[in-house]
Amino acid sequence: MEILAIERACERLVLDWVDLNDRQDYESLAALFAADGTMIRPNGDPLAGRAAILKSYQSRPAGRITRHICTNIRITVESRDRARGLSYAVVYSANAGEPAEGHFGIKAEPRRLIGEFDDEFVRTLEGWRFSTRRARFVMHT
Repeated sequence: MEILAIERACERLVLDWVDLNDRQDYESLAALFAADGTMIRPNGDPLAGRAAILKSYQSRPAGRITRHICTNIRITVESRDRARGLSYAVVYSANAGEPAEGHFGIKAEPRRLIGEFDDEFVRTLEGWRFSTRRARFVMHT
């Protein structure tokens, strides 16, 4: 049962990261990482620690809307305190300044990004957190 609980906690981190990123709640997003956690962006730049992660995400354009569709989440439990994960994501984006097309919302930009996340998780006093999250793009339209 403990393996299932760890898998679920780590899956929840993956889904929470997507939701918080898309809602631009970057303080809560940074809190998903261990205090010394690292986020490695698709361009290869490592962001070490919650403060660096928060600062980087807060510098993103406020008018950019994204939706990360996350799937194929696979968690491998390594021990009571460590796990690894891999997930895929398709990223849609749009400009918040564009007019909505009725009840269909804002038209998404034509480029779609298809990527993956390679995650390392650690159990902390705060619960499960990302110790390292590596993002990379594999394809685009």
